[in-house]
Amino acid sequence: MARGDKSKYTSKQKRQAEHIEEGYEGRGVSEGEAERRAWATVNAMSGGGKKSGSGRGKKTNKAPAKKGGRKGGAASAKRSKAAKSRAGKKAAATRKRRGTGRQSTGRKTTARKTTRRKTASRKTGGRRASR
Repeated sequence: MARGDKSKYTSKQKRQAEHIEEGYEGRGVSEGEAERRAWATVNAMSGGGKKSGSGRGKKTNKAPAKKGGRKGGAASAKRSKAAKSRAGKKAAATRKRRGTGRQSTGRKTTARKTTRRKTASRKTGGRRASR
């Protein structure tokens, strides 16, 4: 099976890929990228082509399909690129003006270690005093 060949996929898998692709395009993903993601999702769900001769079948994993439904993006796709850029610049200006976000705390100078006497000499000194 050559790379990109879809002959080992069932008609159901092809339908699934087409449907997933439409969903991605609705979110503003380019045609080529939508097709690539759609087939990647079908492969993740079924483990590749299911037609006879393509190996033993496996259980379908529904997790990748559920993940797609949870993700949004349709509203953002409807807005023009200029509108999104304008909103981003406005937000950046507001952040700059308000000074919010991650602020680096001033580095504190580490305290110097106190010069201590050695513990061994202290112990021996204590013994001498008690005798």
